[in-house]
Amino acid sequence: MATIEILGVPHAYELTAPTDYPHTLVFIHGWLNSSGYWQPVISRLSDDFQCLSYDLRGFGESQSRLKTDFSREQTYFSLSDKSSRAVVNPFDSPYTPAAYAHDLADLLQQLNVKSAWLVGHSLGGTIALWGAAQMPESVKGVICINSGGGIYLKEAFEQFRSAGQRFLQLRPKWLSQVPLIDLLFTRASVARPLERNWARQRVIDFVVADPEAALGALLDSTTEEEINRLPQLVSQLKQPIYFLTGAEDKVMEPKYVRHLASFHPLFGYCGDNVIEIPDCGHLAMLEQPDAVATHIRSLIVQYYKAEEMGEMREMREMRE
Repeated sequence: MATIEILGVPHAYELTAPTDYPHTLVFIHGWLNSSGYWQPVISRLSDDFQCLSYDLRGFGESQSRLKTDFSREQTYFSLSDKSSRAVVNPFDSPYTPAAYAHDLADLLQQLNVKSAWLVGHSLGGTIALWGAAQMPESVKGVICINSGGGIYLKEAFEQFRSAGQRFLQLRPKWLSQVPLIDLLFTRASVARPLERNWARQRVIDFVVADPEAALGALLDSTTEEEINRLPQLVSQLKQPIYFLTGAEDKVMEPKYVRHLASFHPLFGYCGDNVIEIPDCGHLAMLEQPDAVATHIRSLIVQYYKAEEMGEMREMREMRE
C-alpha cells in the first residue's frame, strides 16, 4: 500500500484507476478492522468506479511506530479514565469520529479527490457522516453499512465500554501465533462463518491496533454526548444518506440502524433509505459482498443519472 502523511502519521491507502464516473468511492473501515476488508466489494466495483480505501490512524498499517511500547500501553490503560469523561468539543480528542473525519478531509485534499461518495462500515459509517458534514461541497452522498445508533442507553453503554476495555487488554503480541485462534474469529459477529483467511486478518488487526487509538476510538465514539449528537448530525445533512443493515446483525441491530436513518428526509414514512440484507451479520462486506456491491452501484448510479438529467435540462434552458 502507498502511504501519505496526515498529522505526522503515515496513512496507508489504495487508490484504483480513474473511470468515467466523476465521483470517487471512499471506503472507511470500522473499529479494530483495516481497509483490506473492502477488497471483495472494491473488486466488484473498480472497473466502473474509482475506489479509495485507507487505514484509519492507529489501525492496520497507519501506525506512528512499528512496535507497541508495552509499558506505555499499560500506563495508558491504568491512567486513562475516559469512561466518565464528557467530550464537549468533538475535536478535543484525536480519536472522535469528527477528528477521524478531519483526517479524511486531509487525505482527500492531498490525493486531489474533489468529489466523493463515502462508504463507511460500523464506526466508519459515523466517520462518513461527520465527513459529509465537514465537506458538504465535495461529499455527494453517504452509504453507512452496519452503522446506526443515536440512542444512549446508560447501563448498556457502560457495560459495553467496560467490556471493550477488558477486551483490549487481552491481546498479547503472541496471540496471532496461537494455533487455531483464527477459528474463534470466523464466527464472531457474523451470521455465517467467514473463510479462514479473513478470520486470520481479523486476528492480525486486533493485535496490531495501536492501544491508544483502539481505546480512544472506542470510548470517544460512545460517550453520551457523541451518541446523542448523531441524530442531529444526520438531520442536518443535505446529501443523500443510505443505510445497509444485516438482518442478523447483533452488534448494530437493524432497529437501531432504522432509528438513526429516520432522522434523514429520505427515510420517508417506512424507511426508504434503509436496505436490509438477509442472512447477514455485522461484517456485510465480507459476508455478502455481491449484495453490498450491487446496492452501492444501484444507489450511486441513480443519483448520477439524476445529475445528468439535470445538466441536460439546464443546457436546454440555456439554449432556449
